[in-house]
Amino acid sequence: MSLWFTASAVAPQLQALWGLDAQQTGWLTTIVQLGFVAGTAVAAILNLADVLPARPYFAVSALCAALANGLLMVAPGFAVALVLRFLTGFFLAGVYPPAMKMIATWFQSGRGLAIGAIVGALTLGKATPYLIRALEGAELEPIVLTASAGAVAAAFLVAWGYREGPFPFARRPFSWRLVGTVTGHRPTRLAIAGYLGHMWELYSVWTWIPSFLAASALALGANAPSRVWVDVAAFGAVGAGALGCVIGGWAADRMGRAPWVNLSMAVSGTCCLVVGLLFGGSFWVLVLISWIWGFFVVADSAQFSAMVTEVAPSHAVGTALTLQTSLGFLLTMITIQAVPAIVELSSWQWAFPVLALGPAFGILAVHRYRRLAVQASS
Repeated sequence: MSLWFTASAVAPQLQALWGLDAQQTGWLTTIVQLGFVAGTAVAAILNLADVLPARPYFAVSALCAALANGLLMVAPGFAVALVLRFLTGFFLAGVYPPAMKMIATWFQSGRGLAIGAIVGALTLGKATPYLIRALEGAELEPIVLTASAGAVAAAFLVAWGYREGPFPFARRPFSWRLVGTVTGHRPTRLAIAGYLGHMWELYSVWTWIPSFLAASALALGANAPSRVWVDVAAFGAVGAGALGCVIGGWAADRMGRAPWVNLSMAVSGTCCLVVGLLFGGSFWVLVLISWIWGFFVVADSAQFSAMVTEVAPSHAVGTALTLQTSLGFLLTMITIQAVPAIVELSSWQWAFPVLALGPAFGILAVHRYRRLAVQASS
């Protein structure tokens, strides 16, 4: 998953090379979301996660995504880069949703922690390009090659070492009706609705928090920290979510998934509202708040997926997870493009409060999900 933010991490070089404005730079990430949406939509309609064996599906998808990402180094211009980023997202649709189903076959109890580890790993992977940039400097080739090498290694690791666990989901032949089965099942629908509220916020934060930190540091003038420290802070803001996912999985397995996701959304939503007030102030206080934000903004993500694996009809779990992620990533395209538009109209101080609408909606959906669960058990 280190492929995801490769272009974002090298955006300053690409912006200078091709003369891009802020909206075009945002499209380098938005188009990955669009590709992922297209890939997951195709996978959901064709039931690929429920029909194909997980091991070759994952491995081939990861190899294709690595190739599309690697070709970014020889892209002659912005238009070709957009096509390559779209293909990267399209092929990653065969990596992320299947991986959650794959790990779930090994766990019944402790499934929240298990899926939390998967989402934590992908979060750390997505933060990796920023770490490479801090270590190697802002060079295009090391960042792109490191990301592609990671995806190739993952493909071979899964192809060689993965086996389905002792709790497999029912497998059925292809059916056009599986998507309708998922959308007509109210507990699954509410779990997906909560996930959509979470996704309204998540990827916009991950995309723009590095730029926000850099702009805030620049506003300090002579007291600004070095670029290396800004890159490390950006890596930490995204990478903190890896710890959040694992601890969140452990906590959710004990206190319940619904209470944990609502707590996480309440904290991250509050950060949306207050972080702009710290812009241009103490950089290290801003880093602390950003890392707390990064911890909680994704700490609930795996638990929405675990909720779906637990309540969706067993023969449609792969399709349900794929549909969930497809709709969620489609939604992210709105807020990824909205943030730079808000910055141009006002300033970075007002860029993030609109994202708090997502957690508020998610909390409401999960409240209804909990109420439905109580009614079903009584």
